[in-house]
Amino acid sequence: MSRYRRAYLAGGCYFFTVVTYRRRAILCDDALRLALCNAIETVRASRPFVIDAWVLLPDHLHCIWTLPEGDTDFSTRWMMIKRLVSVTCHHDDHHRSELMNDSKHQHRESTIWQRRF
Repeated sequence: MSRYRRAYLAGGCYFFTVVTYRRRAILCDDALRLALCNAIETVRASRPFVIDAWVLLPDHLHCIWTLPEGDTDFSTRWMMIKRLVSVTCHHDDHHRSELMNDSKHQHRESTIWQRRF
């Protein structure tokens, strides 16, 4: 298993790349983009952060966030955003049961997002 080294700086500015599962070009879909926007706003209401930049491409996104002073928990924010999008789009064509494997079932993942960021 990979051992990622991440810097945790309270109130820091972080760059992220988040990729769709198997690099499927699904981020062009209006319903998924709306679900992503709503998920971000929902998470920001309970766990604030500043979006300094955001680029949405068909199969991945890049963004830069600044967390509040004293806060380093970007992982929970991403987990919440990905989960909300996955739950919202569960019945759309974006969730593909034929792409599910044992690992995705075990980790309770959908077929929208690639693991990690």
